[in-house]
Amino acid sequence: MTQQSDPRRDLGSFIREQRASARLSLRRLSELAGISNPYLSQIERGLRHPSAEILQQIAHGLRISAETLYVRAGILDERPPAGDLAMAILDESRLTEEQKQTLLHIYHSFLAANAQGGGREDGAADDLQAAHPSA
Repeated sequence: MTQQSDPRRDLGSFIREQRASARLSLRRLSELAGISNPYLSQIERGLRHPSAEILQQIAHGLRISAETLYVRAGILDERPPAGDLAMAILDESRLTEEQKQTLLHIYHSFLAANAQGGGREDGAADDLQAAHPSA
């Protein structure tokens, strides 16, 4: 017999993981989101299913997109990737070739950093400085 996942628990676990990743206490996130501490705790434990408005407030507190939480809550269907960002950059006629190459360099450096488990913002400043020494 296979266990089906509980969408409420999955959503709550996801919110808890995001909160931990952001190094926010339950109390601090409840303050940032403008919801009560007990209610947020119940959401994280899968005991409550929040409305779209509450999810938006939580997303704001976590500094993530509300769409991410809507998908996790089953309010929205997950969208397939919009396409290849590198191709979109290259196809953008309003950018110069130098600007396109700079954007591609930064994009690829972010991908490489994330693949190595880095993904830290301080590396982004180094990449930007390397791409634009005068910045």
